[in-house]
Amino acid sequence: MRTDSSPGTLPAREHLPAGDAGTPVLDVVIPVYNEEKDLGPCVLRLHEHLKRTFPYAYRITIADNASTDTTPQVAKRLEAEIAEVTSFRLEQKGRGRALRTVWSASDAPILAYMDVDLSTDLNALLPLVAPLISGHSDLAIGSRLARSSRVVRGAKREFISRSYNLILRGSLQARFSDAQCGFKAIRRDVAQVLLPLVEDTGWFFDTEMLVLAERAGLRIHEVPVDWVDDPDSTVHIVKTATEDLKGVWRVGKALTTGALPLDRLTRPFGDDPRDRDVQDVPKGLARQLVGFCVVGGLSTLFYLLLYSVCRQFSGSQIANALALLVSAVANTAANRRLTFGVRGRGGAVRHQAQGLVVFGIGLALTSGSLAALNAASSDPSHSTELAVLITANLAATVLRFLLFRAWVFPDRDGTGGPESTVVAAHAPSSPTYQTGGLPSYQQPFEPRGPLPQRPAQQPYAPQGTTTTQFRAGEAADGTWRDSTMRLQPVRPHDSDPGEPR
Repeated sequence: MRTDSSPGTLPAREHLPAGDAGTPVLDVVIPVYNEEKDLGPCVLRLHEHLKRTFPYAYRITIADNASTDTTPQVAKRLEAEIAEVTSFRLEQKGRGRALRTVWSASDAPILAYMDVDLSTDLNALLPLVAPLISGHSDLAIGSRLARSSRVVRGAKREFISRSYNLILRGSLQARFSDAQCGFKAIRRDVAQVLLPLVEDTGWFFDTEMLVLAERAGLRIHEVPVDWVDDPDSTVHIVKTATEDLKGVWRVGKALTTGALPLDRLTRPFGDDPRDRDVQDVPKGLARQLVGFCVVGGLSTLFYLLLYSVCRQFSGSQIANALALLVSAVANTAANRRLTFGVRGRGGAVRHQAQGLVVFGIGLALTSGSLAALNAASSDPSHSTELAVLITANLAATVLRFLLFRAWVFPDRDGTGGPESTVVAAHAPSSPTYQTGGLPSYQQPFEPRGPLPQRPAQQPYAPQGTTTTQFRAGEAADGTWRDSTMRLQPVRPHDSDPGEPR
């Protein structure tokens, strides 16, 4: 049985040392596009707040994505005047592109960003990053929809924000409350592995990052914020909403087809050293129990309906056998897809055959119960028959789950079964980014250890890229080790006139 502490996962989170000097602990990125008026007051206010309240070393990075006004000059002036401020220039638009580039380049262990209008009260900044510094969480977001948040904005934006989050919850099963608040943070070790999977370069970047992190089981901390709407915001609501819906469709499709290698983002079972020695911790047991109970409840209703129909023209034993057979086939198919996450046609016939064996055991239990009832009473009532069958089915259900989990749909990742495949997509050449006149250099893609090169087509990989497949946690020499790919960070001041993906 595979465990959450198996090879191929992210390392356990560590509390950042309090006395670490030199490298900033926090890098706050401010993505801007044509913000010559607001940039100066924003940076000065943020710098004053950090200098007064933040106990660690910090950096403020201005990420200018292709501004056409005097924003680059304002950024350079602020960089020259304030030691903790640096600027970064990209020649292509896109807030997501700017954040991914700067975060990939940063050497700070905690990476954050906030919108230039500073709509979010800065008193929430320390609570935002504290769980990341302590090692408690992987990402942190400000939430305007939490119960204790205080928000001032118009009814139109309130309706759009809540509708968007309802769409995320309904389509992508997102559990975080606010995807669009421009106030987020992430640990750098997580960002190095998560960001290469995020495809969007615009406003949907935040949502895609959060959905993938949540699906991979990473811990997302939410901070209630005080937020005042900026009436002069330049965000185009209709265009942004359209792009967001396209992104929801794309990510939902990728998650449904299993095209994303989320295995490399999982954490160990526990961060306490004692927890790392725990063996045979079932993966996803709680989720599988919930799914099995839901499928089982619906199957039971379906079974009882079929039994009642068949009982009109046949005896109890025949009606029970027919109803149980049909419901067993439907139950196995539903549990295969929904409870145990098995997709595709591979092994479907074998799974149904094994499911019929489980059905035979259930048939023996329920038929034996009916036989015992008929022996005890020559003419039992229909309600008595149903009560006996329900009790027998409850006992058969427990046994069915155990057999499904251990025999029909076992997790074979660690027992010599079908290996899990992690697909890493990388461009044939290393991207570079343009920065105002400073030297540029490339960002090599270097996974740890040599990997066997086999071309493969991956549906989620961008066009024009090659892919490499390898077993999670297995190196080319056949030994097992941490398979988390160590991505060489893009250092500040890179250049690429074209799309880096």
